[in-house]
Amino acid sequence: MGAYAAVYQHSISDPTRFWGLAARDVRWLAPPDRVLDDGAPPFYRWFTGGELNTCDNALDRHVEEGRGDLPALVVAGTAEDARTYTYAELTALTARFAGVLAGLGVARGDRVLVHLPPGAHAVVAMLACARLGAVHVVPAGAGPAPEELTAMIDATGPKAVVAAADGTGAGKPAVAAALRLAAHRVAHCVLWRRPGGGAGPMPPRDVDWDEAMASARPAGCTPVAATDPLHIVFAPGGTGPLKGVVRDNGGFSVALRWSLENLYGIGPGEAIGATTAVPPAAALSCAVYAPLLTGCTIVLCPAGAAPWRAIARHRVKGMLITRAELAALRAAGPDGAPPAGCDLTPLEALFLPGGAPGGEIARWAARVLGRPVAGAWAEPEYGRPLACVPYGLEPPPVPAGSAGLPAPGFDLRVLDPAGEPVPPGEPGALAVRLPLPPGALSTLWREDGRFVETYLSRYPGHCLTGATGRVDERGRVWVTGRSGG
Repeated sequence: MGAYAAVYQHSISDPTRFWGLAARDVRWLAPPDRVLDDGAPPFYRWFTGGELNTCDNALDRHVEEGRGDLPALVVAGTAEDARTYTYAELTALTARFAGVLAGLGVARGDRVLVHLPPGAHAVVAMLACARLGAVHVVPAGAGPAPEELTAMIDATGPKAVVAAADGTGAGKPAVAAALRLAAHRVAHCVLWRRPGGGAGPMPPRDVDWDEAMASARPAGCTPVAATDPLHIVFAPGGTGPLKGVVRDNGGFSVALRWSLENLYGIGPGEAIGATTAVPPAAALSCAVYAPLLTGCTIVLCPAGAAPWRAIARHRVKGMLITRAELAALRAAGPDGAPPAGCDLTPLEALFLPGGAPGGEIARWAARVLGRPVAGAWAEPEYGRPLACVPYGLEPPPVPAGSAGLPAPGFDLRVLDPAGEPVPPGEPGALAVRLPLPPGALSTLWREDGRFVETYLSRYPGHCLTGATGRVDERGRVWVTGRSGG
């Protein structure tokens, strides 16, 4: 199994050295005292004593190292509305919006709910929070109901909400309803108006994005502890309330910086594409933080539109697209396939952000493109795929229907009801032996007890993934169902 087997085994047998080496690719304001702090299991911490700023690593560092003119974000569309932001431009916008938030009293440790459509404004808002050391709160799925947003607001107590405005000037109906229903009173709501959306009445609490940006002073990067929370992703809670999954700054930055090159085969200066239909939890990691931390270009394509010309124009090496979008492209007939003369030479693979790559739709896409269509097994809690085809590590062939190979860092086990490992190929509960690698959840927001009960109590020493499946004799992962959680 070559390079993959060696790298994976190193990550499992000596995680401290493995991730300590990976951490050299991150700019630290103060180096960590310890790579893995295992002094209070089952609460493991990575890079304790270290200080950094995630926005600094995603933006400022590239500008200071002479890459400011490189494209950081391309919002693709028609020739008229496409827009490219260089690293220097995106840094300036983010610093200015951080100044907007700072002017509203947002500081290190405060929470900000970001509920914007995928695009440059969402990227700027999230990175501006990271710049200040504030914690951005995001839903794991698209279009949360008012009740879910209300629960997020009451659980995290955000100082501000950043949302899109509708034509009347008020926030989107779900956000407006949540602000009314929540027991926590949000002090400020920054509203971004879509072009041509009109200017409606603005309540005293609300701030217009463009007006605030015009008068804001750029803010610098606030040093934070590696173990400080970067963001909270709200994932479904089964039969209970939503779960506020906490990811920290240091572990998340190190894991994603390492993963894009090794799991997706995309390195500095190269382009990764994603459609706006990619689920928010996957997009946050794979289509925002990982590319920017690596110094790549993000090419964001509108959902429902054929992405081939954007892929060709911006020389996209890997493309994240949903299975539903591939099905819609095939249903469109000949127009769904790449048009004649569309040069897709740089494209090496399509990536499906969730699930196995098999099925007729994936086979159709692989056939018309002449490129592999790679699936992945991901859960909102873990920050990156638990199993995939690691293109940067010379993986062996993976059959259709398999989610791939365990991603380095995840010591994946298949357990029977008594918590004992089952033989290769036998089904059971899929669990990860502790400690979890950097970038995975460190706890649930202000619910340490629920974190232990939900994930760690059933099989001591292991974290439940909520999935069932098997791992065959060649180490390939097959996800077959859900086990709750």
